Amino acid sequence: MSEEFDAVLAAVGPRLRELRRRSGATLTALSETTGIPVSTLSRLESGQRKPGLELLLPLARAYRVPLDELVDAPPSGDPRVYPRPVNHHGMTVIPLSRTPGGLQVFKQILPAGRTDCLEPDPRSHEGYHWLYILNGRLRMILGDQDFVLTAGEVAEFDTHLPHWFGNADAHAVEFLSIFGPQGERFHIKARYRPGSR
Repeated sequence: MSEEFDAVLAAVGPRLRELRRRSGATLTALSETTGIPVSTLSRLESGQRKPGLELLLPLARAYRVPLDELVDAPPSGDPRVYPRPVNHHGMTVIPLSRTPGGLQVFKQILPAGRTDCLEPDPRSHEGYHWLYILNGRLRMILGDQDFVLTAGEVAEFDTHLPHWFGNADAHAVEFLSIFGPQGERFHIKARYRPGSR
């Protein structure tokens, strides 16, 4: 472990020198920007001084790079989500988020040829639901309304209102669902209004 640590520290000096050269700054100019003496900057770049946070933080700010880039930190974890599809009442549900208790995001696929769309069974429960149609036509019953959503359309509703959705025809439907806890709604920052500029 200490060999790996020493190797990371030894690489910081050349990385700092390269960043300074790429930025076109002199040691004197960098010293004025960071408040670090020229002699200290020189020793950092040559590897004669070990870098500490009190030196690296102002340098990261001056170069406008994350601290990780100065020390070439190893990756802290794989940010990719590896979803595992689940079959739920004939529908494929793919979880896209892993946040317990907060907003939950799913991709849902209703396969072609489903027959349950003939007998809707609206239900209600706690929470808030937002869905976006990716492909196909989704029949949706919301309270006393019965309508069809197509690709690119969005629906947003309180799940206390009895609701049901299924295939509008014999073709498959794919959509994204976002479920929020009781009372949590989505905040739209900008809305498009046709004809307004």
